[in-house]
Amino acid sequence: MVKDKVLRFVLGDQLSRWISSLEDARPDTDVIFMAEVMAEATSVKHHKKKIAFLFSAMRHFAENLRDEGFTVDYLCLDAQNSPGDFGSALAEAVERHDAARVVMTEPSEMRVLEAAESWREELDVDLDILADNRFLASHEDFVSWATKDDGGQPKSLRMEYFYREMRRRTGYLMDDGEPTGGEWNYDAENRKSLPDSIKVPKRPEFAPDETTRAVMELVADRFDGHFGDLEPFDYPVKAKDAKAYLDWFVAEALPCFGDWQDAMKQGEPLLFHSHLSTLINCGLLDPRECCEKAEQAYRDGDAPLNAVEGFIRQIIGWREFIRGVYWLKMPDYANSNALEATRPLPGFFWTGETAMNCLSQAISETRSNAYAHHIQRLMVIGNFCLIAGIDPREVQEWFLIVYSDAYEWVEMPNVVGMALFADGGFVASKPYAASGSYINKMSDYCGSCRFDVKQKSGEKACPFNYLYWNFLYENEKVLKKNHRMGLIMGSLGKMKKERLEEVRTDSERFFDSSEMRVWDESASG
Repeated sequence: MVKDKVLRFVLGDQLSRWISSLEDARPDTDVIFMAEVMAEATSVKHHKKKIAFLFSAMRHFAENLRDEGFTVDYLCLDAQNSPGDFGSALAEAVERHDAARVVMTEPSEMRVLEAAESWREELDVDLDILADNRFLASHEDFVSWATKDDGGQPKSLRMEYFYREMRRRTGYLMDDGEPTGGEWNYDAENRKSLPDSIKVPKRPEFAPDETTRAVMELVADRFDGHFGDLEPFDYPVKAKDAKAYLDWFVAEALPCFGDWQDAMKQGEPLLFHSHLSTLINCGLLDPRECCEKAEQAYRDGDAPLNAVEGFIRQIIGWREFIRGVYWLKMPDYANSNALEATRPLPGFFWTGETAMNCLSQAISETRSNAYAHHIQRLMVIGNFCLIAGIDPREVQEWFLIVYSDAYEWVEMPNVVGMALFADGGFVASKPYAASGSYINKMSDYCGSCRFDVKQKSGEKACPFNYLYWNFLYENEKVLKKNHRMGLIMGSLGKMKKERLEEVRTDSERFFDSSEMRVWDESASG
C-alpha cells in the first residue's frame, strides 16, 4: 500500500473550518485527529465551565467534519487507555492510521509549540506546522511594524499606532484612506456612567444538548476540584449557534455598547458586552466576520460609530496587538516584575468572599460564568492586584485558570503589560492604578459596600483609597521617572507627613488583615 495518508491534527482552540491545517484537506485520503488529554485540561486547574465548553465545542466540531465526509479520529478523555498528553496521543494516531505526514496549525501557546517541535524528532513521519491564518497580522507583520523605526526591538510599543496600521490594512471603518468620521479612536465617548433607567437586553440561551450533557458529567466527575461553577451552562458550542450569538449582539447590544462599555452594574455581568471572546479565541467565530458585521451595522445606520469603532478596536487592535507582544517578548516576558511585587494572592480570589463589594461582585461572577468584562478585569481585579503589590506570576495563573477566553498568549500580556505594569511600560504608558472614586463613578458597587468610598483613612475607608497612595509611595523611585505620572507624583511629594503616615498605617493594617489571608487549597472547590 502506498503511504499517502495525511493526518491533520486539530487542537481544541482551532475549531475553525477555514484554518490552515484544513484548507486543503481531502476526505478521500486524509484523517482529522482531535484529542481531549488530561495534560491540557490540568496544565492549570482550569475553570470547570471552560473545560466543559471546549470539550463540547470540540465534539460538535468533529461531528460537523464527519457530516462533510471526513474521517475523524476523536479521542475522548474518558476513552479506555487514553494517552495523557498530545505527543503520546499523536504518536499512537500516526501508527493507527499508517500516516505518511502530519499537518497542524501552529499552536497559540509557546509551551505547546515547543512540544510540537519536539514531535518532529519523535514521529517517524514529516510534521508540517502551518501559520495560523485566523489572525490578521502574521508574526512577521508584527515584528516588521514593531521594529521598523530603528531596526531593532523597541523599548516600548503602543497599541494605538498598531491599530491605525491595521485599520489601513483591513479597510475597516476607512473612507478614501481616512478614518470614518475623521477620528481613529472614539474612546472618549465610551466612558459614560450607566443610568438607572437603562434596560439591558435579554440574551439568547443555548440549552445543553446530549453531547454537552455528557461532557458536563465527565467534567463533574474528573474535575470536581477545579475552580468555578459548572451549572448553569448556556454557552453556544456549535458554529451555527456562535454565529447566531454574533447576530444577536450586533442587532441588540452593539448599539449601546460604546456609551457604556466601561460601566459596571451589580447583578448584570454582561451588560452590552459581546461575550464573543471565548468563541473567537477557540475558533468558532471568525474575527473578520465579527468586524464586517459590526461595520455593516454602522453603514446601515443600525449602530453608532463610537460603538462599532470600539468593538472593532478590541479585535483588530488589542487582540492582534497582544498576540504580537506575546510572541515578540516570550519567553522572558512571563517573569517580568518591574515593580518587584511579591505579596501572595489573597484567598478571596478563589471564593469571592471579601467585604470589598466591587471585588466580591467581579470574582463571584467569574466563579459563576468563567467571564468578567474588560473593566472588571482591568480596573477592579487588576487594579487591586497592582496597588496591593500582588506577585505577577500568581495573578497570571489566576487569570489563566478562571476565564473561558484565557490562553497564555492573550492572558499574559494583558496581565503583565496592562493590569500590573510589570513590564515597566513596554505595553502601557502608565500604570492603570485608581482609587475607589473611579469604581464609584463607573459602577453601583460602592452603595452596597461595607467600606465607605468617600472616606480616605481609617477602618471604614475604602481600601482602594489608601492602597492607591501606598502604591505610589512604595514605587516612587520607578514611577517618578514616568512622564505621565508627573502630576500625581508631585501630589505625593507634597503630601503632609501626617497624611502619609495614615496611608502607611491603613495599608499595613489591611495587609495584616483577614482580607489578605492566603488560602492553601487555592484552586479547589
